[in-house]
Amino acid sequence: MNSKVFMVVRLLLGLFILFFGLNKFFHFIGHGEMSPEAGAYFGALVSVKLITLVAIVEIVAGLALIFNKFGALLALILMSVSINAVLFHAMLAPESIMGALILLVLNIIVLYGYKDKYKDLLS
Repeated sequence: MNSKVFMVVRLLLGLFILFFGLNKFFHFIGHGEMSPEAGAYFGALVSVKLITLVAIVEIVAGLALIFNKFGALLALILMSVSINAVLFHAMLAPESIMGALILLVLNIIVLYGYKDKYKDLLS
């Protein structure tokens, strides 16, 4: 993959995930109306403080991708957040799935860009 294209995608993913990680703490964009099931799921994540852990992972991953330090590791960890976001939206809030799909696609592209770093792990 072209290094400039990879850098742009890596920065986009880093900024995207940093923005939404910080939003979990500072609430600068609203959630909008949620179905009762989605509200119950999200409420459970908030009540056990799991959403705080997700926010911290997103912020650390975003910063790692922006500054290109431990980006390969954090892109792998971020994949679990990406898949969970897509599944949440697919099952409970399909009208707002586009952001989660963009996150997943960017994450896959970044993982592909770091493929040389994973060769020892996968052999």
